[in-house]
Amino acid sequence: MSIPIAEENIITSKFSIAKNSEEEENFIKDVLSIIKSIKVSNLSDIDKLEDTTNSLTSSIENTWRLNSKQVNITRHSKSWWNDKCNLALSNYRSIRSPEDWKSFKSKVKSSKCSFFDLKIQEITNTKRGPWKLINWVNKRKLPSIEAIKHNRQQYHDINNL
Repeated sequence: MSIPIAEENIITSKFSIAKNSEEEENFIKDVLSIIKSIKVSNLSDIDKLEDTTNSLTSSIENTWRLNSKQVNITRHSKSWWNDKCNLALSNYRSIRSPEDWKSFKSKVKSSKCSFFDLKIQEITNTKRGPWKLINWVNKRKLPSIEAIKHNRQQYHDINNL
């Protein structure tokens, strides 16, 4: 018995634009100018509409390629990693001093904090509720004994109830 195994292409890179970056601003400005330049006066039949949409698609794709950069995806990829981390790491690798290592670790810590603070703000500001934040924090077990209060008096034992 033979089992055919099809060759599968696994995508290991993608084009990406960093959020709130200058490249993102340029991309948005370029897309807006492309949309403003669409001529809708000559859309009299389906062929002209298809041509217009195809040209719009290709223009936006070209703008994306110009403003984005290719990023390799690995199992160690981190979404919080930024240019400051790259610069600090390259400084450490060139000199290998303990001060540069401390600086690198500090940059990594501040990048993580700012990234996850933005994520938490994004989740809370979109009115999804605090239960959506559970994915960002570890699950915690409740205490094994919880006090039951009635008229400001705690009952710790079942016999007292």
